Amino acid sequence: MKASKEITTCTFGELGVLPVFVEKLAERSITCPTAIQRQVIPSLLEGNNIVFRSATGTGKTFAYLIPALQRIMTDLAAAPYSGPALMVCAPTLELCSQIKQEVDFLLAGAWNVTLLSGVANTSRQIDSLKKNKPLAVVGNPGRLLLLAKMGKLSLRGLRFLVLDEADRLTASECREEMTALAQHIVARNQHGKAVGFAVSDTPLVIAACSATVTAKTGEYLRPLLENAALIESDEQEILRERIEHWAIFSEGRRKSQTLVSFLCAVRPKKTLVFTNRSHDVGKLVSILQKRQINAVGLFSGMDKKERKAAIDRFRSGKAAVLVSSDLSARGLDIPGISHVLALDVSEHRETYIHRAGRTGRAGKYGIMVSIGDEVEMHRLAAIEKKLKIVVYPKELYGGRLIGE
Repeated sequence: MKASKEITTCTFGELGVLPVFVEKLAERSITCPTAIQRQVIPSLLEGNNIVFRSATGTGKTFAYLIPALQRIMTDLAAAPYSGPALMVCAPTLELCSQIKQEVDFLLAGAWNVTLLSGVANTSRQIDSLKKNKPLAVVGNPGRLLLLAKMGKLSLRGLRFLVLDEADRLTASECREEMTALAQHIVARNQHGKAVGFAVSDTPLVIAACSATVTAKTGEYLRPLLENAALIESDEQEILRERIEHWAIFSEGRRKSQTLVSFLCAVRPKKTLVFTNRSHDVGKLVSILQKRQINAVGLFSGMDKKERKAAIDRFRSGKAAVLVSSDLSARGLDIPGISHVLALDVSEHRETYIHRAGRTGRAGKYGIMVSIGDEVEMHRLAAIEKKLKIVVYPKELYGGRLIGE
């Protein structure tokens, strides 16, 4: 893959975006495209297959949705669609739901969009596909694969495929299903005219994106993305300019107390807490609630209603703290998170990037706090050097946070 050059146009109209979408973006006071949007939108409008990497919070979702929907609308002016024209694949229910909301926002109810999540009833989803004949579907790889193999999710009219959080889609928990889905799509594409996969000469456009796209990601998705161009923006731009980075030393056995002390001293408005052990989530929530700190958690084993209730409480501000594992929080886009706090320091900078990216979004500023022991502080120093950020040491003393 070869990297694309960034262009410097500064309005969506100059990028070739239709007025209907320019007006929708203006409803959210979005008038100037981000650096990654300036590169991705024209490329996808031209029908190029791409892999793009950009920091969390830089507008990747609109970067692919706008050109996808615009190309589809142009195609449909000439011929009706048969089956979904757009399919977006993402690893988690929360991310799928957020993407669907953005598609609904851009389309303003003009076409149907269906959410195909693995936690929902399969029969109901089949009925919805049959009844609504959606223009777009958004779902996780397991459910999309199942419905496609059953013949209930038609791929014959597919014009645009998006793989969001591509690195997570190729991680161990999703890899088998994602690989099988990719093979299924490739097989359909190769025999397009025979099975009606593509309409006329309209090619399938494919985009994959994430804040971190590794070489392994490309290897697993090679059947789909062999000829894709790579587009990158400075992944550290937001980390350096909109997020302040703090470090607090704490022995492992005292980390929960350090978390409580920090929250009591700083009293942040909205805090997302990460722990790398999913089974610790409930324990931490219990500790915080006993200290009269309104907290909720996301952990494995929760059903759909419980997860939604927890996220809604945090999103609305009724709960000031959300505790989660990395997988459970992946793709969450919740406005107003002022602080992200990690109770461990990963060996991988990609994990740090994804965690920190939950704050400092939509032009706002945020704070990333790492709580770790001596070994973890050494890891953090290595990440600091690799990402070219500045991490300020802090200390909790006398009920106050002090430091540089």
